[in-house]
Amino acid sequence: MKTVGYLEGTDSEFLTKLVSMGYRTLPIGNDIDNHGKNIAFISIADKVDLIVGYLHKVSPLPNMTKSLKEFLTPGVVHRIPILLLASKETLPYAKRIVAEATSSTSIKVIDEKDLMDESMKILNCTISIFL
Repeated sequence: MKTVGYLEGTDSEFLTKLVSMGYRTLPIGNDIDNHGKNIAFISIADKVDLIVGYLHKVSPLPNMTKSLKEFLTPGVVHRIPILLLASKETLPYAKRIVAEATSSTSIKVIDEKDLMDESMKILNCTISIFL
């Protein structure tokens, strides 16, 4: 059974569909919201197959010691695909912000409306499209 880690604010309908389809979900947080396991500390032992959430959840506040890159590092290091969400209008800006932080192909910025389709592409692959 595959597990999707999700940051606070991820669409509850999406998460319910995943559970209904036999996937597990794991709440993941940042240094501020304490929503679940801190994204910066995700390890291979957590057996997370995909992480999803809005870009702002991994964008550090000015007084935080972690950077966007540090929040995304576990996904890169452990080859866990990360789908970061943005609205269609802000997609080019969001992609630029992430590209400035990392060139990893494990991280993808997508239109929030494409979350289910993009997630299924990843979860239904036997070999990760990000490898």
